[in-house]
Amino acid sequence: MSTPSLASGPEGPDVLRPLLDTVLDALTEGAGARGGPLPAGGPDEVAARVRDVVGDVLPEEGDPDALRHLVAMLAEGSADPAHTLCAAHLHCPPLAVATAADLAASALNPSMDSWDQAPAASELEQLVTRSLAREVYGAPAPANAPDALVTTGGTESNQLALLLAREALGPDVQLVCGANAHHSLPRAAWLLGLPAPVIVPTPTGTLDPAALDDVLPAGPHLVAATAGTTDAGLIDPLPEIAAVCERQHARLHVDAAYGGTLLFSARHRPKLTGLSAAATVTLDLHKLGWQPVAAGLLAVRDPADLAALRYRADYLNADDDTEAGLPDLLGRSLRTTRRPDILKIAVTLKTLGRTGLAALVDQVCDQAEEFADLVHNHPGFELHGRPVISTVLFRPARVGDDAVAAVRRKLLVDGRAVLGRAALGGRLWLKATLLNPHTRLDDLAALMKLVEGNTPR
Repeated sequence: MSTPSLASGPEGPDVLRPLLDTVLDALTEGAGARGGPLPAGGPDEVAARVRDVVGDVLPEEGDPDALRHLVAMLAEGSADPAHTLCAAHLHCPPLAVATAADLAASALNPSMDSWDQAPAASELEQLVTRSLAREVYGAPAPANAPDALVTTGGTESNQLALLLAREALGPDVQLVCGANAHHSLPRAAWLLGLPAPVIVPTPTGTLDPAALDDVLPAGPHLVAATAGTTDAGLIDPLPEIAAVCERQHARLHVDAAYGGTLLFSARHRPKLTGLSAAATVTLDLHKLGWQPVAAGLLAVRDPADLAALRYRADYLNADDDTEAGLPDLLGRSLRTTRRPDILKIAVTLKTLGRTGLAALVDQVCDQAEEFADLVHNHPGFELHGRPVISTVLFRPARVGDDAVAAVRRKLLVDGRAVLGRAALGGRLWLKATLLNPHTRLDDLAALMKLVEGNTPR
């Protein structure tokens, strides 16, 4: 048996070209077999198809057609975020240029734990992360320039934010957040052994600064606000919350995993006024940034906070190497081996520019407004409220919560539409998270017709 070919090195491009044709053909084959935004049949039928194609996971003899078979199977059995009727989650269709950059990252395989494994990627990461941190915080003096770490997404970013708060304020720091906060925040407090969080009720869907002021405990505390809630895409009143934190001497973290990229849009950026008051900010470009997973960031206003992550491992960042000028990457993450996820981000920023990114952000926000108008004007539907970003909550009128849940599941199992669900105000709502800039008004009208025609009465 010949030795398998490598993706990089002199032969890499010639070897990859026919394999890419195989992958692209298999993607087309699988999408054609799926025929909609989700595979039909529900979990049992999808699982059966996967088992049938995979067969023996580790056969005695290899199958040279495994790439085609498994990619086609995965495409057939995937939710397609590029389908206009796939709108359940913060699950974006990735840009082609970002996906191509991700292929290059996979082929070159830099490991971002030491400079000698990623010479160019380490410099690229520094340039891009600091530039994005300036988007959040502005441009203070170079000695105090804000910074950002690359993460796997909002969960890791929020965990790091709590870790940095603990190291800055001590082990007794207490998390205070709204009931609308992402689940990763209280879980991070548990993981880090912090005191039980104070959860502030959010009956209106956002954190009330007056209620926050009333419940802030004595002692060190970290207030976590949200810019883009998972359920409804709402933004907490950041300037007022920042004022409470300043008066109460609390540290502020803002989870802007969803809403952070509104910064690119001149029209929508004002919604994030007050963001720069936060000590740390979570951003996710694999949500409203059209990146392949993963593309998270944690922006940090004071780069001195990152000293808490410094660690010495002689084989990666020996003292004499760093003194000689080799960059130390170990303190840039709690992970050791990690992908150069910064490449796809850098390629996207450079290719589209601020104007191109703003156009995409504005486009999906406009779609949400148009969809909200359709719902509001239709006698057979109820609208929860006007969208703040690109999420619309709606439900069929004159039915109970059981019917709302049932129509969602039916459309999922039939593979015809992918909608989320959100429980707000004591009622269950269907959630459409619009992240596909190719979606048109006719697609949204078709989605409503599907819901209306499949709702049990």
